[in-house]
This record gives sequence, structure tokens and C-alpha cells, in this order.
Amino acid sequence: MQINHDTRGALGQSVDLLNTVADGETPDALATVADLRSFVERNQVSGVGTLTDADLRAVRAVRERFARVFEAPDTRTAAELINELVAEAGTTPQLTDHDGYDWHVHYFAPGASVAQHLAADGGMALSFFLVSGERDRLRRCEAPGCRRAFVDLSRNRSRRYCDSRTCGNRLHVAAYRARRRESADAGQS
Repeated sequence: MQINHDTRGALGQSVDLLNTVADGETPDALATVADLRSFVERNQVSGVGTLTDADLRAVRAVRERFARVFEAPDTRTAAELINELVAEAGTTPQLTDHDGYDWHVHYFAPGASVAQHLAADGGMALSFFLVSGERDRLRRCEAPGCRRAFVDLSRNRSRRYCDSRTCGNRLHVAAYRARRRESADAGQS
């Protein structure tokens, strides 16, 4: 599946947003307006002015809705969730060429809030995956104790972990050590 720059960026923002949720080991990374500003800067979300507590609450609500899309039991349910999200965001496709980027499409209306921006662009990016029959690429990490979101863009759809350097390596090292222990135990018998 070929993914253009805009869709890849919107997917990255959506996944990063999903992964700000608190888990057993890390606190909520969107606890304050300063956290939201950091998220906006890290993801280069354009056209965002002053952020408020209302923006923080709205973005956290979008985050929850993206989580429901990733966890939807089937494509029809995911499509319904995305349709609601995009409609409520007031999607208004516009061609733009700002900040040194070539022509691309923004799906949010001029003057949209940061939550509407994320909902519209992220919702449209997720919809492209559904339309192309690729919903199964929207995944959660399979490592024990990790539920981070990711989009599997591998050719053979084989990615299982959010980050092969952390979760994947941790599991491979644990399996290797278990095999060595078994081998050592068998050698002592």
C-alpha cells in the first residue's frame, strides 16, 4: 500500500496521540496544557494558536475515539466511528502548500480547534486504510504488558510490536535466556 506524506503524518499523529494514554508504567502524557503544546510541537501540527484546558479535554476525547477505532471488532463498526468523528470535526478538504511543504490536503476547516484538526486529518487517514481493506494494519503491541498502538506498514504485515528495539528485543532476549537456561538444565541432568 502506498501512503502519501499527508496520510503518513496524520497516522503518526494519531498513533502518537493514542500512545499518550497512561499505562501501568507511564503516566498520562496529556495531563496538562503544556503536555498538549509539546505534543503539537513534536507532531508539527500546523495552525495551532493558544491552547487551553478546553483544548486539552477535547483532544483527550479525540484520543479516546481513536482508541475505539483501533479496538473496533469489525470494519463496519470502525467505519461508523470514523464517520461520526470526521463529521463532528467539520471536515472541509482544502489544498495548501504551507511551511515549505508541497501541495497537500488538509481536511480541517480554517480556524478549527486542535481537536478538530486531529480528528479530521486522523479520521481521514484512518478512513483511507478502511477503504483500501487495510484495517488489519491498525494494531496494538503484542508484548506482554504493552498496548501501544502502531500501524504495520511492513510489506508482509508481520509487525507484532510497537517498537522492535524495545518490546521486540525484550521478548527475544527473554526467549534466548530461557533457551539457555533449558540447555544448561538439560546439560546438568
